[in-house]
Amino acid sequence: MVLEKESVKLLRQALDKLEAGFNLPEIHSDVDYSKMEKVLLEVAEKMQNNYPYFHPLFAGQMLKPPHPVARAAYMLAMWINPNNHAMDGSKASSPMEKEVVKDLAKMFGLKEHLGHLTGGGTMANLEGLWVAGQVHPDRLIVASDHSHYTHERVSAVLKLPFKKIKTDQFSRMDLVDLEEKLRQGNVGTVVCTMGTTGMGSVDPLVEILKLQQKYNFRIHADAAYGGYFGLLDNLEDETSEKYRSISQVDSIVIDPHKQGLQPYGCGCILFKDPSVAQYYLHDSPYTYFTSDDLHLGEISLECSRAGASAVGLWATHQLLPPIKGGKFSKDLSKSRNAALRLHDKLESSDNFFPLMKPETDIVVYAIKGQDTLSMSEKANQLFHKAEENHLYLSLYKYPTAMLENTEFEINSEYLTCLRSCLLKPEHDEWMEEIWKRLNESFALIEASN
Repeated sequence: MVLEKESVKLLRQALDKLEAGFNLPEIHSDVDYSKMEKVLLEVAEKMQNNYPYFHPLFAGQMLKPPHPVARAAYMLAMWINPNNHAMDGSKASSPMEKEVVKDLAKMFGLKEHLGHLTGGGTMANLEGLWVAGQVHPDRLIVASDHSHYTHERVSAVLKLPFKKIKTDQFSRMDLVDLEEKLRQGNVGTVVCTMGTTGMGSVDPLVEILKLQQKYNFRIHADAAYGGYFGLLDNLEDETSEKYRSISQVDSIVIDPHKQGLQPYGCGCILFKDPSVAQYYLHDSPYTYFTSDDLHLGEISLECSRAGASAVGLWATHQLLPPIKGGKFSKDLSKSRNAALRLHDKLESSDNFFPLMKPETDIVVYAIKGQDTLSMSEKANQLFHKAEENHLYLSLYKYPTAMLENTEFEINSEYLTCLRSCLLKPEHDEWMEEIWKRLNESFALIEASN
């Protein structure tokens, strides 16, 4: 079996139990199931035109399959289709959302919080920077030049000035350049990336917090990809210290649909200070009418939101709580271990070299050669040859100006590298096969050149 299907049987049992709870007259269905079958089989055929994102041999992008319980709970909720904007449209799923958001806040060490789920990290980051703009109107948003491009886009949407901060050769924010910008006195918010989507690097949060005491700015932690790594016990000491400090920032974004085993789209925004709720105040003459409790729509820029996302995440937290030492964190540790194992193999290889020791579970590496132009060309060739060998990687353009102590000629602006995103715990047990196919693919391009 390649695709997990056992959960479908459990879903049918759960549907029967859900239906029994309503005790209502039957509804006649006019669905033509024979036509529906034809359409669904056509959909299945079209969906074959995908890379196998669910398989351990896919290590190309940050795509992680949802856990079967998340997928089944999400589908179960679809028979109700709750809207987590107001309690009236989500009597069951809104309390589930509050519970899982509290779980995530606790994971980050927040004693108090205000937060909710979003349609993804982009919307969560928009809300974090929107509040930042309310607190410090017209002041700069700054983020590293290896941060996610969403911050520059979102700042433009919000009409907030934005500047990039230089990074070091390890893709982390350069503190000298940051302080130079801070001295100018107009920085309102520093975006600290807790796991870049390119190389998996974590910005120097401990030092940024020290600068905050001196220059008085907000810190927004973009932990969309890397937020769960604080649960691990196999990080470098320096990285662990960064994650232990995250409870001190002003706002945090995390995407359960990246490392948290959820279907797209499921993001989350958390604020350390609950009083920022004042910026969300609005009035609707029709939405709220059956509850005096806080509606999630009253602390969200989004209006309609899929309650199924909360249901899927709640079910996952019941089975796999996001706590240190639990199965969830142990599985995530396997992904990190796979990255370390690949790094070690690359370091002793005659054909490849890693750009840095991975801080999380992303490994970026180059092909050895005489000059950056020919090395980049080989990387492109290997990318395609590996796909033919059913090993799916991605490419990464690394600025050659950041390279130090090279034994090869630099004759291009960028060095095209290979990138492996080892987000699945199965990558650890498949590492020998991944390494074998990588070297087989390299041998084939060498033979053809």
